[in-house]
Amino acid sequence: MQINYKFSPPVDLSGCCAVVMGGTTGLGLEIALGMARAGADVVASSRRSEQVEETATRIEREGRRTLRQTSDVLCRESLESLHQAVLKQFGKVDILVNSAGITARLPTIDCPEEIWQRIFDTNLTGTLRGCQIFGRTMLEQGSGSIINIASLASFVAFHEVAAYGASKAAVVALTRSLAIEFAPRNVRVNAIAPGIFLTALNQELLFATARGKEELLRTPIARFGCLDEVAGAAVFLASKASSFVTGEVIKVDGGYMASGVNQ
Repeated sequence: MQINYKFSPPVDLSGCCAVVMGGTTGLGLEIALGMARAGADVVASSRRSEQVEETATRIEREGRRTLRQTSDVLCRESLESLHQAVLKQFGKVDILVNSAGITARLPTIDCPEEIWQRIFDTNLTGTLRGCQIFGRTMLEQGSGSIINIASLASFVAFHEVAAYGASKAAVVALTRSLAIEFAPRNVRVNAIAPGIFLTALNQELLFATARGKEELLRTPIARFGCLDEVAGAAVFLASKASSFVTGEVIKVDGGYMASGVNQ
């Protein structure tokens, strides 16, 4: 059977409503702004009201609509409240990005169960909560794109971050499982695994320590990522340009994994 399909590159999110959990700092913020610049109305939510306000103002400067509402991925009720507010304002949700996450660096043998559990509850169960609450509306609509944030630690080991790595490996498994479950209802579920990105918090570590220099040597493109470089992958996965892509993990890592490091 021949299928006639004419491709036009619709990397355009005009008319879409995107919700970005953890969307007011770091990679989440850059993804939220990238989607706004691609034409989407964007709700960037997190726990801190001042950051929500600042991000909403930046989204509005791009000419897009937004909401100013905090949420906490540890609290299902707050996500339900955000979900209802989004539906009241926009009537739908087309894109969900689960980028809220935490980590802790310490020897695994000494890791208290409370820290282990909090990392899992934020990174994995927080992602699940978002997928359940917003995904249900997408399934009812018969359309949607969910983008989870994984990590290189989903695939390789990094020193003394076992809880983080295990939680992010589980995010990949969850992404693939949901992709299979949601595909018949035209809801796609993918993930992005960012490499090593330069931030204000890690700048000293990356440029002033032996470990940072080693990570740079292991990155074939010979530099660390800039935060806005992850937005392109997110916009692609959110758009119709990726309409036949689901269950995938896109590594945005400057070739780190392709080099065979730690494999």
